[in-house]
Amino acid sequence: MSEGSRPHVLVTGGAGYIGSHTAVALHEAGFCPVLLDNLDNASIEAVSGVREICQEDLPFHQIDVRDGASLDKLFSDLYAQGTPLQGILHFAAHKAVGESVAQPARYASNNVGGLAVLLETAAKHGVNNVVFSSSCTVYGEPSQVPVSESAPFQTAESPYGWTKQACERVLTDHAQSLAGAHVALLRYFNPIGAHPSAIIGELPLGVPNNLIPYLTQTASGIRQKLTVFGNDYPTPDGTCVRDYLHVMDLAEAHVAALKWCKTQASNSSVVRAFNLGTGQGASVLEVIQTFERVTGQQVAHEIGGRRAGDVVAIWADPSRAQKELAWSTQRDLATSLQDAWRWQEKLGR
Repeated sequence: MSEGSRPHVLVTGGAGYIGSHTAVALHEAGFCPVLLDNLDNASIEAVSGVREICQEDLPFHQIDVRDGASLDKLFSDLYAQGTPLQGILHFAAHKAVGESVAQPARYASNNVGGLAVLLETAAKHGVNNVVFSSSCTVYGEPSQVPVSESAPFQTAESPYGWTKQACERVLTDHAQSLAGAHVALLRYFNPIGAHPSAIIGELPLGVPNNLIPYLTQTASGIRQKLTVFGNDYPTPDGTCVRDYLHVMDLAEAHVAALKWCKTQASNSSVVRAFNLGTGQGASVLEVIQTFERVTGQQVAHEIGGRRAGDVVAIWADPSRAQKELAWSTQRDLATSLQDAWRWQEKLGR
């Protein structure tokens, strides 16, 4: 199927970790992903990797989502070419909890401001299907686990979490003001791993903010040791508990959500939230132990103090996504960590 005959969808943050993997899943599902990224916290190498996996020179545009004029031109150009956008998958955002505590205004400007500009442009061009990259951080410190979509939002533990709550509200109000808007809010837990080809994976610029790339860099000798932030939490081993899911499972959920948007009635507006996770929690120490077991690599680590903004324990109740999106995770923690290590080994070569 040629590029022009496939439905085109915009992938903002398309050079990022989750966006690049989702682009591959979209291509496999028969869509033409149009990648957009300002490359502020991503690399053009990811775009090359997506093109290599898909064996196609997929379109890429270096644009900041806050640049309304450039967005407007892109939407117009695609329409003029006979390939109008059929939907948007919005990943473009800053995402580090610790960094957000230090730079809250920057996070508000980029995450909330960028979404507002994107939605205004989309509405102008009649693009009403939106899949939003939200996060389990909207729940704050949950009162019980597993967490379902009906759980009330608690006060966000970080400015990053607040921006996701704010974006969900903006999207909800947007849909209510616009006939035929279909919005899927994907509240995902902790994506890890890499494409099994090891052609793309998580590629943080500078010192990683997330556990798994820091862990793999430590195992490969790039980092001296991994600091576990706190071992005095009220969890079985004292370390924080998260729901880790493979990034390709997450990518496939975005495809399922886009298809869900496209099946909604054209004259009705709907906003629906979906938790994306395995439904099981793993502690930081359990992740380290599993990684060492499946890779044979030792990870030097030490216990440090608690990190500002961290939630103690959270994992998903993914039953709504399983029922309404016909989606569930297919890859376990061990597979995710093996794929992450294979990616790190490639980077080290």
